[in-house]
Amino acid sequence: MKHILITGSTDGIGKLLALRLAKEGHFIAIHGRSESKLNTTLSQIKKESKNENLIGFLADYSNLSDVKKMAAEVLEKMPKIDVLVNNAGIFNSKIDSTPSGIDIRLVVNYLAPYQFTNAVLPLLKKADAPRIVNLSSAAQSPVSLAALEGKASIGVNEAYAQSKLALTMWSLDLAAKESNILVVAVNPGSLLNTKMAHEAYGQHWSPAEKGVDILYDLSMTNKAKTASYFDNDKGGYAQAHPNAYSEAKIKELLDISNTISAVEA
Repeated sequence: MKHILITGSTDGIGKLLALRLAKEGHFIAIHGRSESKLNTTLSQIKKESKNENLIGFLADYSNLSDVKKMAAEVLEKMPKIDVLVNNAGIFNSKIDSTPSGIDIRLVVNYLAPYQFTNAVLPLLKKADAPRIVNLSSAAQSPVSLAALEGKASIGVNEAYAQSKLALTMWSLDLAAKESNILVVAVNPGSLLNTKMAHEAYGQHWSPAEKGVDILYDLSMTNKAKTASYFDNDKGGYAQAHPNAYSEAKIKELLDISNTISAVEA
């Protein structure tokens, strides 16, 4: 039995992955930002999987102080983390930026998982063969450090693409720094049949199961390779945006990320 934590798992591929892993008898921690939805999902998965080893964590990922509180709760309630799937993400939103002026996609898709993962690293280090699966995207665009600091505004598509490149840059850096933790970034598939894709584009190209299958494989099988980017649109490992391999760009990004995490949380 593995201890697996999946963020953003009250919907979409995160929820489907949680159910699949729960049916195998693993200890599953799910996360959501709506208490009622979180409780409903917990009940559904317990009933369908016949597995009572489920726990839920509540946090609004657009609020880094909420993320900090959740991390503290996870440290208290979980003995270890064998697999962390940073799945929580946002595209469309009723609010475009946080009170600090940072685009909400940069916060939810990058700064929140960055902060959360760093906070729970002690639990990953307690596992025998820990791994982190970070959900990237085929959309990757050079990160505006001014936008990350809330000093410049960018469009929705651009913010999403920048958040996913930032996540990929950090993934490769974390893999290099933590040699005992397998870290892989993955584009689970473009326009999967999920709520996010329909809200953003009103259509889908592939079934959600395509994304669930690759997340399962990277979480549980030897398909996962550390310090790499898996592009499920291409069906294999691929090159991410060139900036993901630039030590100078990564250092700039992480220096600012650390400052923001300290101030916002």
